[in-house]
Amino acid sequence: MTRGFYIGRFQPFHNGHLSMVEQIAEDVDELVLGIGSADDSHTVRNPFTAGERIMMLTKSLVDHDLVTYAVPIEDLERNSVWVSHIQSMSPDFDVAYSNNPLVIQLFREAEIEIRQSPMFNRDVLEGSEVRERMINDGDWETLVPEAVVNVVDEIDGIERIQMISGSDSDRN
Repeated sequence: MTRGFYIGRFQPFHNGHLSMVEQIAEDVDELVLGIGSADDSHTVRNPFTAGERIMMLTKSLVDHDLVTYAVPIEDLERNSVWVSHIQSMSPDFDVAYSNNPLVIQLFREAEIEIRQSPMFNRDVLEGSEVRERMINDGDWETLVPEAVVNVVDEIDGIERIQMISGSDSDRN
């Protein structure tokens, strides 16, 4: 049995993330989804709580034939111990997946196998684009799984991000 690890902020979980999970699912039996920046919410960069993002992931993946574990990972401002921090919060895993150069380097230094996957439509499918469309009443719904649209509606997420963007200087 092989268990993989994939970390993201998932702010929100979008179709690019879903595509990555589907690709990873071809290689592993189980997948740990690390919810990065779990301690941050209610900012333009991180508008959703860890619990809300867990709902997005869980509901988006319910019909996929893959055992998944969503694990909140709080930010740690010490890169040299970041991987051990993740390992302390996560079930054991055999291989990590990322396309982030820093993440790749940190896992390599910790001697953990790291694999990259091709990104899906990255010019549009990135969290900052989805959040910007949410703020500006644009078409964000086509960029995320239907389950994410439902969670965002349930938590009044559009109202939240629009209110936050009016006074927040943390825009990314």
